[in-house]
Amino acid sequence: MTTPHDNGRLMYAYAVLRSGARPPGGLLGIGDAPVHTVAEGPLAALVSTVPAAEFDQPQVHERLEDLAWLESTARAHRRVVDETAAEVGVLPLRLVTVYRDEESVRAVLAANAKRFELLLARLDGRLEWGVKAYARASDDSRPAAGHESAARPAAGAESGREFLRRRLRDRKVRDTARQESDGLARAVHDTLTQAAEESRLHRPQDPRLAEAVAASGAADADGHAPAGTRAAVTRGANLLNGAYLVRREQAGEFAERVGELAARSPALRIELTGPWAPYSFTDLPEEAP
Repeated sequence: MTTPHDNGRLMYAYAVLRSGARPPGGLLGIGDAPVHTVAEGPLAALVSTVPAAEFDQPQVHERLEDLAWLESTARAHRRVVDETAAEVGVLPLRLVTVYRDEESVRAVLAANAKRFELLLARLDGRLEWGVKAYARASDDSRPAAGHESAARPAAGAESGREFLRRRLRDRKVRDTARQESDGLARAVHDTLTQAAEESRLHRPQDPRLAEAVAASGAADADGHAPAGTRAAVTRGANLLNGAYLVRREQAGEFAERVGELAARSPALRIELTGPWAPYSFTDLPEEAP
């Protein structure tokens, strides 16, 4: 029997779903290859073929260092998963999950059947929403742009003691603003956790990456900076990067709750994204961090 690998092709798996589920017709995956299902018992995997020259070992490790290739692959992967999740329950698989042929896919489905079925039961009828909260600029923490020299004398025109006092005062203002914003972000997360079935906290996003992603038109990215980074707190530091698992029928209520929180928290800029496939909830509760 000829397998995809014999023809220089491998099987790329996007997600697991129930064997009776019907994904959208005409789905195209990586390299615009047609997407189809490979079934084993009560489960099926959403797959397409990909070139072995790109995705076989060790070539794929080298490709992962190519940001353009990685972005293109991630976009195609996410498009297939999200379009399917809009219609049926799915368990998203990790980026670049590749098998040699359909028999290998069936073997993985059989070996992990119990775990996959538990996850699908838990995620069925639910989607992921993302909420990010950023600190807004504080008028009293720094002078308006272009007026710093007028608002404050140059360091050389004041005594060293006065200069240090001013710097200490400014730092206290920034620290206080940061603490207040952090507290508001925690309150937002606590409220949304109660409104969702489950929640996950991701590391705050690097604002430089967020700007680069916005400028390039890229989809949601997971660039991270160390939590607590102080740089430019008043310029929009990411204080909350949360994911929330919500039932489809409760999506409108959840979105309204986010809007209410945004209106009650003027010190924060709150963004709602989604719905997405439940990427952040592909582990069982006892496996969750």
